[in-house]
Amino acid sequence: MDRLGDGLLLGVLDATPACVGILDPELRYLYVNPALARLSGKPADEHLGRAVEEVLPFTGRGKGVLREVLADGRSREGINDGVTLSGAGLEHHSWRGAYHRLEADGDVVGVAVVIMVINGVRHQHRELERVRKRLALLDRAATRIGTTLRVDDTCAELADFLSSELTDMAAVMRYPAPHGSEHLPEHRPPPAHRPPPERHGPVRLRMAGVAAVPHLQDYLVEISATVGEQLHYRHGSSVQRCLDSGRPVVENQLSAEELSRSIPDMEHFPAHRAVGVHSDLVVPLTARGNLMGVVVLVRVGDSPPFEHQDVVMAQDLVGRAAIGLDNAQRYAHEHGIAVELQRALLAEGPCPHPGIEVATRYLPAGDSALVGGDWYDVIPVSRRRTLLAMGDVMGHGVEAAVAMSHYRAMLRVVAADDLPPHAVLERLDELITRSGTDRPATCLLVLADPENGECLYTSAGHLPPAILDADGRVGLFPVPVGPPLGTGFGGYEVVTGCCAPDRTLLLYTDGLVERREQDVDEWLGRLTRQRLPSDGSLEDQLAVLLAGLVPGGTAEDDVAVMAARLRPWSPTSGWPLGLGAGAFGLGARAGG
Repeated sequence: MDRLGDGLLLGVLDATPACVGILDPELRYLYVNPALARLSGKPADEHLGRAVEEVLPFTGRGKGVLREVLADGRSREGINDGVTLSGAGLEHHSWRGAYHRLEADGDVVGVAVVIMVINGVRHQHRELERVRKRLALLDRAATRIGTTLRVDDTCAELADFLSSELTDMAAVMRYPAPHGSEHLPEHRPPPAHRPPPERHGPVRLRMAGVAAVPHLQDYLVEISATVGEQLHYRHGSSVQRCLDSGRPVVENQLSAEELSRSIPDMEHFPAHRAVGVHSDLVVPLTARGNLMGVVVLVRVGDSPPFEHQDVVMAQDLVGRAAIGLDNAQRYAHEHGIAVELQRALLAEGPCPHPGIEVATRYLPAGDSALVGGDWYDVIPVSRRRTLLAMGDVMGHGVEAAVAMSHYRAMLRVVAADDLPPHAVLERLDELITRSGTDRPATCLLVLADPENGECLYTSAGHLPPAILDADGRVGLFPVPVGPPLGTGFGGYEVVTGCCAPDRTLLLYTDGLVERREQDVDEWLGRLTRQRLPSDGSLEDQLAVLLAGLVPGGTAEDDVAVMAARLRPWSPTSGWPLGLGAGAFGLGARAGG
């Protein structure tokens, strides 16, 4: 030790907070300062003469660095991990070390080791890495969960994502609908419902989505219920405890008894044991204070048990997905109300004049928008004439459907005065403007007069009517377009056309032809390229038209369409055959 210097140098080394040790060429301790002794958990004198691995278990790489420094004399630095024994037992540490070869009179006498413990820094780095991974996972989830506004699709996407990123199998289970609502139309799921907790009886849930890693796919039917199946979880199960507490429940290293208590159907128990189910995590599915069900994550085989970080991540993912699920339920509920309201309103109204045959269809929008204010009406007026109307109120949802009802009621009142159709639009525009509404509307009116064999057309910003001729071709009928209703501008024109029983008049809203990626000429071109059965019933003609323009029955916007045709004269009906060679053809024009 005399080569190390005088007492002043030793005093500095003893006082420094850095861990300092001097090793001989055989890597046995010659000197240990108090800081290094505290790190190792052994008194300084117990280090002297002992090898490094006997006192401070560096990793193999750390010991290799010391030999390299002794061999070539080049100082080195590095970060290392190790285990020390303290009064509290084994402790894991991270440190940054600097290693220097010591020489005296040209001889290698040892190596100096200077260590700074960096547990806090390493911990921060690990935490930052966990946060980075967590944010990356949430970012991926945002693009894969909630891509539609369909409730069951969102549940399936959540199960798929969890099984691919966090667990071996995931199941999303929701409270079933209130009694009786299972008979509601498919497009109108009931709002989320949470029955009172059944602490002493089974909990009833509906499987809404389930997915598993590839090697479990063949066993999925054996270990899980299918989507739509009703499940009953007994009292004391992890699912029941999660629902009662509203907090996640973790069960690691499940015993046979615990596993049998947690699964809803004992028929699946052998399959669970066969695939090696050992841990489950149940997370409440909650959004805006509304408990909708649970999400169950399962790990099998060699997968590790669930840790705290898994619980945190699962809560984040399920919480975000629950907001999307709640939005989908709210959308479905409002969409259903609007559809039912609109269909109920459109179903009202008297029959047309006996000299005219009419068929109508209404299709609600798909996922891209709520239903809107599309409407139609058939209003018999005096002198054996019938007013056909097709309109579209701006906007979507329940408010648009209610506005549609108001406008339709106004139209009936005005039409009762038996005015020319352009005068009807003038009066209707004035009434809507005076009502203070902020929802303009388009409207096309056709006054059909079978007795005289003519039709009068007028338009308030609406698409032109179409005519199906005797050979099945569809052509557009040009009608001067005035401003939409509710603008207060007025100024509508009327044109006259002849009618014939072998022609069909088609009135429609823009949802029938509109596509976002096309302009209006391309929209209408799609309509005129249709070939329809000219001698078929009006219902058949509408069916073929919708099949050609709205495949699958789902459009980007809601669709209303009407087909009208004069009835041919017969001795029993007394209605005359339409005059002239043109069918609903262009005739004289009158100003508004």
